[in-house]
Amino acid sequence: MPVALTRYVGEFIADLTVDQIPATAAAIVATGLTDCIGVGIAGLDEPVVRIVREALPTLADGGEAALIGGAQRASALDATLVNAVACHVLDYDDIALLGHPSVVMVPAILAEGEFLGVTGRDAIRAYLAGYEVWSDLIGRDRHLHHTKGWHPTGVFGTLAAAAAGARLRRLDAERASHAIGLAAAMTAGLTANFGSMAKAFQAGRAAQNGLLAARLAAAGMTAAPDALEQTPGLLQALSPEREVDLEREPTFGQEWTILRFGLNLKRYPVNYYCQRALDALRALLAEHPLRLEQIQRIHVLVSPTEALILKQHRPQNALEAKFSMEFAMAATVIAGQVGLDELTDGFAQRPDVQAFLPNVYLETTDEVDPELPIRSRFTRVTVEMTDGALLESPRLFHARGSAQIPLTRQELWEKFRDCTRARLNETEAQDLFARVQALERLESVAEVLST
Repeated sequence: MPVALTRYVGEFIADLTVDQIPATAAAIVATGLTDCIGVGIAGLDEPVVRIVREALPTLADGGEAALIGGAQRASALDATLVNAVACHVLDYDDIALLGHPSVVMVPAILAEGEFLGVTGRDAIRAYLAGYEVWSDLIGRDRHLHHTKGWHPTGVFGTLAAAAAGARLRRLDAERASHAIGLAAAMTAGLTANFGSMAKAFQAGRAAQNGLLAARLAAAGMTAAPDALEQTPGLLQALSPEREVDLEREPTFGQEWTILRFGLNLKRYPVNYYCQRALDALRALLAEHPLRLEQIQRIHVLVSPTEALILKQHRPQNALEAKFSMEFAMAATVIAGQVGLDELTDGFAQRPDVQAFLPNVYLETTDEVDPELPIRSRFTRVTVEMTDGALLESPRLFHARGSAQIPLTRQELWEKFRDCTRARLNETEAQDLFARVQALERLESVAEVLST
């Protein structure tokens, strides 16, 4: 017998108090906001961000909320869309729960939070409402959504943004449940769009649609009271085999899954499933400096699902390069790093980069990570030399920046500074970094993006 899941979710959102939140969870949220904002500033000049900004008729100086990186303002809904696209376009934002939680929740919380005049603690509570709802719902399917073609950020991110928006508006349990039901009506996102402008756009729409769902519910719009668990409701609709656990009661407020899974920050502006391999190859090359002509082939161990996601084997531009293990390895060998300077169309199209791509081979294993079954239990990089010698990295289970090996505050600052260097001077960047890190003490969330 299915539990009243939609109702449970609504009650959790409505009843969540600041006093329930562990200090360690609040610190994780502040880190997520810091990283997301820095990455968003770095993405502002990308073509898809310009296209979205120019397509919106409501951008205006007197709008409800600030856009990242400038004085321009917009309605909270449009600010959420633009900011989320900017935060996701470089694929440099954090990852957890098989998707990108911060990129949908941070823009929605900042925009609606500024409009409503909420505090930093309110923002933390809203983020946690969205994270915990996402965590419970995505864990009910016995099959990976990626393998079915769904992008979890577009699907579950919409529900998470709705939960965050409902918490910011302090909706009661009934209206919060309707917000979730309305968000369920607007979920979308396809892995087919990986490597294109549409990937960032569908993350932006998830954030915007979730916030819209909360606003509509606050105004009195209703949805099916069992939109999640109905036969067939959203969760079954996402699972052709209908192998979804609808009987387990949620443990909202009893177990904080953010303390278990945390957030995984990226050291490199490419898909998360390249991160371990990049750490492994860079460590190998640091120990064994090699010239390009000495390397015959590079072999990388991945899971079948990772291979499916990293589908751009001969990328011709920066968007495609983010989903290419071949590019990640080639850039490391040729440039010695994979940073923002390498993620450009010009670098991806360089003859030496293109010539090296066929020398990278993906080898798959069915031994998957029990905590994150989308990826292999460990990765290993093997470099085959032109003289027949082999260099093999140790098994690498976690990347630097993951929840298991988190970035230090200094490392987080260094990434933030690199992302903001083109737009902020040192003092401005330090000031913004300090404000976001002090999120829990801010009297108004509007202070985060104040100029």
